[in-house]
Amino acid sequence: MGIFYALIAGMFMPLTNLTTRKSLDVGGNTKGYFVFQMFSTLICAYLFGPVRTGDYSITAPAAILGSIAGLLLFSMLFSLGKALEKGPPGFTFAILNSATVIPGIVMAILFGAALGYTFKSAHAIGCAFVLIGIFWAGKGLQGMKEVNRWVLFCAAMFLFHVLILTLYQWRGLLLNPMRSADLFASISYEQIKSECFLPFMFLTSGILQTIVFLRSERRLPQKGEMLYGVTGGVFNFLVTFFLLKATLSASPLENAVIYPIFSVVALILTNAWGQKLYQEQVNWRACQVCASGLLIGTVDWQTVAAAIGW
Repeated sequence: MGIFYALIAGMFMPLTNLTTRKSLDVGGNTKGYFVFQMFSTLICAYLFGPVRTGDYSITAPAAILGSIAGLLLFSMLFSLGKALEKGPPGFTFAILNSATVIPGIVMAILFGAALGYTFKSAHAIGCAFVLIGIFWAGKGLQGMKEVNRWVLFCAAMFLFHVLILTLYQWRGLLLNPMRSADLFASISYEQIKSECFLPFMFLTSGILQTIVFLRSERRLPQKGEMLYGVTGGVFNFLVTFFLLKATLSASPLENAVIYPIFSVVALILTNAWGQKLYQEQVNWRACQVCASGLLIGTVDWQTVAAAIGW
């Protein structure tokens, strides 16, 4: 079931991306859109988190970690919005999804094999394939207006996405009830497992998005921004929900491939709507190279081999 849930999450991710672009099409902007997306996601997270589980506790470690994640999420979305205003949406989202290959390397550097994170040749090969795919797909953009600003915002968006995913994995270490007693001894398992993490993340991001919108726009939100923002927020929550379901129900073999499958499905479908709806010139061979890099660099091949008896 883990792979099935990852596929569903991968199918909702392009819909989230599409609502972002649709908000621009109706004359709105990403600032107004992200305000409603964040608060819509916040409501869903609260209903399916504290309300569903009955855990209304707010602990300082979980709240602080959630707030930091919200700050990173705001920074990523701000950069994403600027990149979408300057360049092709399908390719922009493809670059965003490609960030999933990096956190495993960062965790290996920070924590090493003692905590289960090792840097392997597959990581380097996967990164190389992703970079080759991105540069190959971007060869036709030299004539695009404001290409330098688009590249700058894409780089910022990519960096903040890496930081968010790395924070998620670090939180995963803290959520392991079998962790070493001396690992982050100042933060207990009971403190970090509080359901307030996601609500604080989306609340922080939503507040910052609202401040930016009010200070820069000085107008009421448009109906399109509200409609697509709320819809995108529901899709955004469903992505998170089904990814969590995937991790909870995955077998050892499935757990090694659910994130790569999610990223590749999102990459392909996002480029598909970019080509179909906006006539983007999608370099599918470059996308295949990039997708191959995601699979090579993020699949736990040792676990896969052990699961199939090699």
